[in-house]
Amino acid sequence: MAEVTHAGPSPLPGDVSDEGRAPTPGPVGTAAGERDARPAAGAPNQLGPEPAGARPGHAPEGSPTAQQRTRPSFVFFGVIAAVCLLLDAVSKAWAEIELTRRSPLEPLVIIEGHLNFALAYNRGGAWGLLQNASENVRRPFFLIVSVAAIAFIVSLYAKLLPGQRALRWGLPLVLGGALGNLADRVTRGSVVDFIDYRAEWVESMNEGIAKLVSGWHVTDHWPTFNVADISICVGVGLMALDMFFSGRRGSESDESASAAAPGT
Repeated sequence: MAEVTHAGPSPLPGDVSDEGRAPTPGPVGTAAGERDARPAAGAPNQLGPEPAGARPGHAPEGSPTAQQRTRPSFVFFGVIAAVCLLLDAVSKAWAEIELTRRSPLEPLVIIEGHLNFALAYNRGGAWGLLQNASENVRRPFFLIVSVAAIAFIVSLYAKLLPGQRALRWGLPLVLGGALGNLADRVTRGSVVDFIDYRAEWVESMNEGIAKLVSGWHVTDHWPTFNVADISICVGVGLMALDMFFSGRRGSESDESASAAAPGT
């Protein structure tokens, strides 16, 4: 009969030799060899995959945090509009004090034959719109139009995209100018104008309009205007630029999408 050799007690589960010994079981409540599910401080989140296109430490595009960060600043909007309004009010106050001392036939000459300062009051709108209308019609009309324009400008600014830099400047310029002329209509019933400009190209433009509009007055004199009107014109110009370049960007995006589409 073969001799049976006892090699000692059978090893318990998990016991191995010194070489390749299994790690000591973790704290009570965790399985042997199981890692702590809590990530170390500063370690990347391993509880789930990062959203596609997301950068570490940055909110993905379209998230509420990203939208809040790219939202246009109403502080900038208010400051630019306030500066335009202040410049308009100060310039009109100066014009009423300084130019009333002069005869209407002796304006303050800035550029001989082209630019003068002469005080005028416009009860109507641009180019004398509703100049001779009744006060009961003219004042409510311009007040309603001005308030509607201001509401539109503010709502449009709130929807700006980060790349619309021209609109970011244009909208507060228009707002400041609109508020300046609105303040005149409320306090005076008319708008203070004092910048008088003349040029040959103005006369040529009026001659062209006279060929299309019967009774149009041909003159080299541009309608007298003020700082608020300048602010509005510059702002509208910037808005037009934004519309032009936005259209071009949209066309380029469509062309790129068509070129990248399979089978084209």
